[in-house]
Amino acid sequence: MKVIYKITYPNKKIYIGKDEKGVILRYIGSPETDIDKDFTWEELQKVTLTKEILFSDEDISDSELQRKEYEYIKKFCSNNRAIGYNMVPKFDPKACATCDKKCAFSASS
Repeated sequence: MKVIYKITYPNKKIYIGKDEKGVILRYIGSPETDIDKDFTWEELQKVTLTKEILFSDEDISDSELQRKEYEYIKKFCSNNRAIGYNMVPKFDPKACATCDKKCAFSASS
């Protein structure tokens, strides 16, 4: 089963990713490499992440899954550093007006 997932970190920032192989529990994505700078050493000692499946399809092509992943990244504005950890596609502030979060991220959302 191919999936699009959302990882939510303790600071409420998110990462949207895809899994072409259906390895849902063994893989938690590849967020930007400086993610640990958002946490203190003490906070990193015990971390709880939430992984939510946003989309699944057995028959979708890998290229269509990639398109779907970008669609969800834009929908959640997870490529906006204030909201998430996706590095691509590059964040476009003009497009942010159409995202679900309206880029009004707060730790309480």
